[in-house]
Order: sequence, then C-alpha cells, then structure tokens
Amino acid sequence: MTSPAPAHTRQRILDAAIRVFARKGYHKARMDDIVAEAQVSKGGVYFHFPGKERLFLAIIDQFAALLEKRLTEAIAAERGGVQRVTAALEAGLDTFAAYRPLAKIFLVQAVGLGERFERKRLEINDRFAALIRTHLEQAIAEGDIPPLDAEVTAYAWVGAIYELVTRWLLTGRPEPGRWLPALRQMLLRSIGLEEKP
Repeated sequence: MTSPAPAHTRQRILDAAIRVFARKGYHKARMDDIVAEAQVSKGGVYFHFPGKERLFLAIIDQFAALLEKRLTEAIAAERGGVQRVTAALEAGLDTFAAYRPLAKIFLVQAVGLGERFERKRLEINDRFAALIRTHLEQAIAEGDIPPLDAEVTAYAWVGAIYELVTRWLLTGRPEPGRWLPALRQMLLRSIGLEEKP
C-alpha cells in the first residue's frame, strides 16, 4: 500500500485544522485535536506544520489565496471598471458565505492574536484593497465615475464588507441573501453612481 502524496497529506491536515479551529477557536484547539481529526500521525502533522501558529497562518494564507482567485476570475469575466468592481464584490461575498468556517477563522479568530497575526491580516487586507483600487482607478480613467481617492475608498469598502460578514459570522444576521443588493447600492453611491434598475 502506498502512502498519500505529501501535498494530499498537507491538505488533509489543513482541512482538519479548519474544522477544529472553527469548533474550538485558536486558544482551545490543540495540535493533538488536529492530529485526531486529520487521522494522520503526530509526526506527519509536525513535519508539515511545526506548530499551531504556523498551521493557523497557513489556513489564513489558503483562504486569502482562494478569495483572491475567485475575485480575479470574477473580474476577468467583466469589461469596464465599475462592472469589475461589482463582480469582485459579489464574488467576495459569495466566497465568505460559502466558506463560513474559513471566514470565521480569518475575520473572528485571528483578531487580537498578536502582532504576527495582525501583520498577516493586514497583508491580506492590502491585497484585497489593491484589487478594488485598481479597478476603481480604471473606472475613473474611463470616465465611468468621478475622480476620488481610490486607495481610501478601497479600504473603506473592505471595512464595510468585513464588518457585515463578521456580524453574520457572530450572530447569523443579516442573512447572506440580503448582503449583495444593499451593499452594492451603498458602495456604488459612495463613488457617485446610482444602481440602474
């Protein structure tokens, strides 16, 4: 019998860790819990992740890569800055809703865990805001929206999205079906546009 490929084992550990962290939170989760959940030897877990912090950061990286991939794909399917920004918004909200345990780890559990985690969150926020900023700047250049500070606007949009998703993760409200129409209308108004009926 052959053993699973290292990449498969690594993903199995990450998937198990997501479930454990989502259930127990960062502080209460133990590496032994993740070993049991993954059904991998303790040595196998420590081979890929020398500690809980590295494993947690790897999960955050995985979620950021997934989010960035989905946003990039949504943007590539559209023409024009405004359409790309709204496509990215929709893809981002759909991703948070579809991957609730990952979103909870990123937006709730990683908060306040120390400077290393905060730097990682800031790096991911910067990547997300940079995507929005690029397409806001394109919309300005194409004359679709009036001139504005695209950097500040992009960070404000990220903050609004995170606040809405965090509230849902903690309380279950407002439901994901209500997010997109209200948020899209508010964000488009913030750049001087009214949504067409």
